[in-house]
Amino acid sequence: MGHQRRRLASAVALGTCATLLVSACSQPAEAGRDDPGDRSSISIATGTTGGIYYPVGGAMAEIIDREVDGVDASAEATGASVENLRLIEGRESDLAIAQGDVVYQAYHGEGEFEDGAIRTQSLMVLYPNVYHAVSLQSVHAKENLDCFSDIKDKRFSVGAPGSGNELATNLVFEALGMSPDEDITRQRYAYAETARALREGQVDAGSWVVGEGHGSLRELEATNPIHLVPLCEPELAEVAGQFPFYTPHTIVGGTYTTVEEDVRTVALWNVLSVPEEMSEERGYELAVALYENTDFINQVYEAGSDYLVLETLRHSPVPLHPGVIRYAEEHDVEIPDELRP
Repeated sequence: MGHQRRRLASAVALGTCATLLVSACSQPAEAGRDDPGDRSSISIATGTTGGIYYPVGGAMAEIIDREVDGVDASAEATGASVENLRLIEGRESDLAIAQGDVVYQAYHGEGEFEDGAIRTQSLMVLYPNVYHAVSLQSVHAKENLDCFSDIKDKRFSVGAPGSGNELATNLVFEALGMSPDEDITRQRYAYAETARALREGQVDAGSWVVGEGHGSLRELEATNPIHLVPLCEPELAEVAGQFPFYTPHTIVGGTYTTVEEDVRTVALWNVLSVPEEMSEERGYELAVALYENTDFINQVYEAGSDYLVLETLRHSPVPLHPGVIRYAEEHDVEIPDELRP
């Protein structure tokens, strides 16, 4: 198991964001009652303790413990998406929260997974991470950052090395025929560092791949009015056309207090992945428990509450699990043929 991972006991007391009890890594879960691919004790791979995956996974574990007979669940802190898919592959975890681009690449054996595909399925589609290209209004007034391609020859932070932010930024550059090595003065800062560099005039813009209203952006605009650089329509068509895990998205004006106009960009959906070996019955009972208790999950991430509905399943980057297909169809939600296993 990953050297940084810690077991997280079922968490999230009612009305709180994260009351999380952490214990040592457990032994492998015992075999389940329904199918060789099922277990009576299951784990949910989440992310770092400072991120949103961690409390969301804790809320899911609490729901499963409470609602699914004969199953106990816990969540564990991990290095997030790439590690989580590896844990699913090794059957060290049974559910994994992950970014859609990572799930897509794992399924198709691309990027970090060129050594072998990991054929997972989606049990839930959660909330979108939205691509933000962020500058300051003071910089925009001088540099005219009206479209993403206008960052050419500027100082731009692509995200921390190896982060999902950097991966997403590199793919946007690739889709637009740009090179982060040649077309910008590249910096590789994490979010807090990028915000500091913007305030201090060390970069002209930088990328955030986060849920709308992310705390670090609200903190930045509290001292420096921000400008969100849009993907103009031809750019948006290129990115969404080349990479099917990106969908066009609008950041509605007023989402950030210093950004009045709508901003066009792309969104990357987070999903709850499960191994193909999980039985239809187990997937169904988990889908019922989770989708019928989304209010509990929303207590730890209210910004995602509009998205925890069956209709967002259409945004899955890989096929859906038969259990959630069955549940969705019981509620008259149409499932596209390409998302059926």
